Amino acid sequence: MELLSPNPMRFTRYTDYAIRVLLHLAAHDGQTVSIQEIARAYGISKDHLMKVVQQLSKAGFVAAQRGRGGGLRLGRPASEITVGAVVRETEENLQMVDCANCKVATVCGLPRALNEATAAFMDVLDRQTLDMVVTDQGAARRLLTPIESEPV
Repeated sequence: MELLSPNPMRFTRYTDYAIRVLLHLAAHDGQTVSIQEIARAYGISKDHLMKVVQQLSKAGFVAAQRGRGGGLRLGRPASEITVGAVVRETEENLQMVDCANCKVATVCGLPRALNEATAAFMDVLDRQTLDMVVTDQGAARRLLTPIESEPV
């Protein structure tokens, strides 16, 4: 049995960035926001966010408008986007162990238990919508607005 990551319940940086983008857009409820603004708010490279935003847009979580006055906004209401759906979209593998080459795989009950734990974990995330996670939009907006003198 081989563990797939040092901490199986830890998301990749890609998923972390996806969730941050969506939280930012939820905090700005309906307003159009640029990728650059999100990058500045979190101190993340704009280039890192572009691929994430592209996938979120394809999945319908984000609506992107090009050109002058363009930007990003949520693709559907925050109450309709669950954290679990975002994780499933952005994580390549939620399996905690790889038992393919394990000698005791046929007689081991650990994978079943870990699969059950993962299902319970995802069940909790499936019940969490963006509007539930961003509990105070005004405070979130203030925290996510970089101070002009802040280095980027």
